[in-house]
Amino acid sequence: MRDRSRRFPSRLGLMIALLGLTSLSLQAQTIKLPPPQTDGGIPLMQALKARRSSRAFLSKPLPDQTLSNLLWAAFGVNRPDGRRTAPSAHNWQEIDIYVARADGLYLYLPKEHALQLVLKEDVRGLTGVQEFVREAPVNLIYVADFDRMKGATEEDKQFYSAADTGFIAQNVYLFCASEGLATVVRGTIDRPKLAAKMGLRPAQRITLAQTVGFPKE
Repeated sequence: MRDRSRRFPSRLGLMIALLGLTSLSLQAQTIKLPPPQTDGGIPLMQALKARRSSRAFLSKPLPDQTLSNLLWAAFGVNRPDGRRTAPSAHNWQEIDIYVARADGLYLYLPKEHALQLVLKEDVRGLTGVQEFVREAPVNLIYVADFDRMKGATEEDKQFYSAADTGFIAQNVYLFCASEGLATVVRGTIDRPKLAAKMGLRPAQRITLAQTVGFPKE
């Protein structure tokens, strides 16, 4: 009769090794962003004066520091209690920001100030119908998670998630005005097709998309 006890340590060791590989894989799929630079920019009134929509972008990638500053300005954590740079009804914080780049689709993690890989595939062309979305370096996709909006009616979920998305999009506009970047917020999206590609749950709804990049002279 075999002594099965001798096989147990090897199985346990294999399980531990697999768990370790899984952990390393998850870490490899998360990009830690540089700390945001919060002491720069132009005066608010000048940023408001410069704020505009642009639809001509260079394909040049955004530097990591610029992307870090952009995402923090959009909806990053700006207080020790975890509250954010944009208002959120009832502090639901129901809006997630997905970042579509040439090297893949990422989810912005505000608490960690990091990007988590969702798809290692260029999905920029699915984020809108305009030609420029395929070449611009960054397309932000705003997704509302209705499961976080506890106690809200269906009408309230639609209303407040739309309003909260607008606050975030305006933060992006003002950041881009301050940094000399081009941006435009967009609502014409094949939402079912993009949501399927992103693997969203039924309670997750795409609200808007916003393109960001260097302006084409």
